[in-house]
Amino acid sequence: MLSVRVTAPIDLVERIERELDSYPTTANMVRLPAALEPVAPGGGGQRCLLLFDLAREDANNVMRMLRHHGVPTVGSVTISEPLVILSDAASEAEHAAPGHPADGVLWAQLADHAREDARPSWSFFAFLMLATLIAGIGRLLDQPILIIGAMVVGPEFTPIAAISYAIVRRRTGIVAPALATLLGGFAGCAAVAWAVWAVLYAVGVFTLEQATTGPLTEFIIAPDAWSFVIALLAGIAGVLSLTSSKSSALVGVFISITTVPAVGTIGLTLAVGAWDEALSALVQLGVNLAGLFVAGIATLWVQLHVSRKIGARVARTRRLS
Repeated sequence: MLSVRVTAPIDLVERIERELDSYPTTANMVRLPAALEPVAPGGGGQRCLLLFDLAREDANNVMRMLRHHGVPTVGSVTISEPLVILSDAASEAEHAAPGHPADGVLWAQLADHAREDARPSWSFFAFLMLATLIAGIGRLLDQPILIIGAMVVGPEFTPIAAISYAIVRRRTGIVAPALATLLGGFAGCAAVAWAVWAVLYAVGVFTLEQATTGPLTEFIIAPDAWSFVIALLAGIAGVLSLTSSKSSALVGVFISITTVPAVGTIGLTLAVGAWDEALSALVQLGVNLAGLFVAGIATLWVQLHVSRKIGARVARTRRLS
């Protein structure tokens, strides 16, 4: 179940409340006195709050209805996911919604995350830079555990998910900044790693042989069909973990894809002039990104059509009742 808070002018809240009475997937609706909510700056009349619990499977229908009434323009809608709700009415509302709550995709939440993840931030580049350097050290020392650590630290899946969402939902304004964040982050981190490793190589910290050999991490410079297959599977798991809020599954995705390790290896091999290995690592990066994008777009497309069918079933049930 979700907890929903609607802030809007009194007359609009009253209309919404009457309409929500016909939704069997809502429960525990409360309208707070207008005196608790001050007049908004710029006018618009006295406002009040409408609070209710909502079955996750019907959230998209309710959000569509609230947007149709113009609530985001004159007020706000806040959705939260409580840890526990002890309520018979909420349980009945949940049973009235078809499907399983974990399968309900809240598209408004994905849209908000996509807009945020598309924008570059210092924290994104900091984590990506740290992951790139850790990956370079892992390749230099031929230590798979460091490669896994770099995969976990790397934040690159968030702009990939944002781009996939933007393509499926046709939000073209998100694609360009998210793509710039992703590719710009990779290019910038590879360039910085190149400079760092070049300095260390010049002063004799490591040798060409150390930077270009290592059977335990050689998979980074050996892209093949399995690289694409693994990226496909990881992309599907990553999107499902985001839409169902399974963060533990998302960590598993991070340690399955060879994106950051490839970027770290590119910086290391460029510093020592190993152009062939740098090219192989670049191909590995491209293969993994292609698999992630194909999987992300396909998974979200399927989830979009499934959620529409679930929403239509809920609407038919409401009309029949």
